[in-house]
Amino acid sequence: MYHFLQADPVAVTQELIDVVEPVKEELSLGEIVFSGGIIGQIIMVVIFIMLFISIYIYLERLFAIKKAAKIDESFMTQIRMYLSQGKIEQAKILCVNSNAPVAHLIAKGVSRIGKPLQDITTAIENTGKLEVYKMEKNINLLATLSGAGPMTGFLGTVVGMVMAFHEMSTNGSSRIDMSVLAEGIYTAMMTTIFGLIVGIVAYVGYNHLVSQIDKIVHQLEATAVEFLDLLNEPV
Repeated sequence: MYHFLQADPVAVTQELIDVVEPVKEELSLGEIVFSGGIIGQIIMVVIFIMLFISIYIYLERLFAIKKAAKIDESFMTQIRMYLSQGKIEQAKILCVNSNAPVAHLIAKGVSRIGKPLQDITTAIENTGKLEVYKMEKNINLLATLSGAGPMTGFLGTVVGMVMAFHEMSTNGSSRIDMSVLAEGIYTAMMTTIFGLIVGIVAYVGYNHLVSQIDKIVHQLEATAVEFLDLLNEPV
């Protein structure tokens, strides 16, 4: 007569597990990144600032370099025509309107026409160095960040491990506060990851900009040689 009071043991056990089992808390990416304690958060902020600066410098220099590389293919042809006709002022105006490193180089040479060839060559070389210096603006900082980013991340790693070991030594292995221990591990891991990201972005960006500048330097050298050859042509 007690048959209707009997319950399925498996079902009862499952209900007890469902009641006792804690609900897993899901952390967002932002909570994971900034869950390393106050020291870890400060280091992460510094790393993110480095990342922002690296991206900004790379993009700003990339657009500036690409703009500097643009030059009308008929530029030197027009310069040759003006000089052969003795139209020095028209050649200067063309250089000013072009507003590119190559044009600045030729403008300096045109303004020295009539002086010794060595003086013209020296003026062109100095102008070329100045143009390269302008293109290289701030990219040394990018090279610095490529090393400073990972080192800052490793600093966070050391700080995080010190926090974890300090918690273990203070409270003993049987009374470790897992939340504090987790903060140290988060600090150690996350700062390393993002520090390496900064290093990779800055390193790749720096080398790409250097390669782009080298192309323009070769263009400047070729144009300078062509201009000097033009001056040496017999009238």
